[in-house]
Amino acid sequence: MSRVSGVRGTVLLVHGLGRGPWSMWPLARAARRHGYAVRNWGYASRRGDAAALAAPRPGELARLADAGAGPVHVVTHSLGGILVRACLARAGAARQRAALGRVVMLAPPNHGSELAERLREGALPRRVLGPAMAALGTGPEAVPRRLGALPAGVEVGVIAGDRAFAPLLGRWLPAPHDGKVSVASARVDGMADFAVVRRGHTFLMWAPEVRRDVFAFLAGGRFAARPDATPDASARRG
Repeated sequence: MSRVSGVRGTVLLVHGLGRGPWSMWPLARAARRHGYAVRNWGYASRRGDAAALAAPRPGELARLADAGAGPVHVVTHSLGGILVRACLARAGAARQRAALGRVVMLAPPNHGSELAERLREGALPRRVLGPAMAALGTGPEAVPRRLGALPAGVEVGVIAGDRAFAPLLGRWLPAPHDGKVSVASARVDGMADFAVVRRGHTFLMWAPEVRRDVFAFLAGGRFAARPDATPDASARRG
C-alpha cells in the first residue's frame, strides 16, 4: 500500500508562466472540499529563467511538512511543473522528496516547447513573458532538457491537452497539442500515469474532468477512468 493512501495532507499549487495564484483557484477550492489544506504558491514568473525561479523556494515542501500538515502533494500547471522538477533535482533535495506525497503536472513542457523555441528570439515575446520563456525551448541548453528523469520514489501523473484554439501558433507544434505544449513533450520518464483530455492549454486546470483526475491521482496514484477518454490506450497510460 502506498504510504499516502487514504491520508489527507496539503496540496501545493504552482501556476504557469504569465499567470498567478488566481489561475489555480478552481483547484484550490476543490482541494479544500476534498479535505486538504491548500498552499497556492505565487511567484514572479516573468523574472528569471526556470532554474532561477526554482532556487528561492528549495525548502517549501519540507517547511510545509514541518508544519504538521501531513504529506505535501503538488499540482502544477505548465512552467510550474518544470519549477518543481528543478526543485527536486537540486543537490540536497532529499528532505524535500521525503516530504512529498504525489505530484500532478498539467500540460508541462517536460521536453521543452517547440513554440517557445520558435519565439525565444523575438523581442516582443521576451518582453512580455521574460527569460523563462526562452529557457523552455527544445535545445540541449533548455532547462527541461537538462533535468533528466524524475527522482526515484516520486509518484507523478501527467495530464496533457490535445485541443488548440490558436491555429496560427499551433502550426509550429507537432500534433496533437494544446496550443502551447505538444502531448509528446508533456510525457516524462518515470511518470506513474498519463492522460490526454480534449482541452486547451490556458484553462486546462479549470476543466471538471481534469479536477476529477487530479484528486483521483492524489488519493490512489491513478487517474479516473472516463468514457470520454482518448481511444489511444498508449496515451492514457504512461
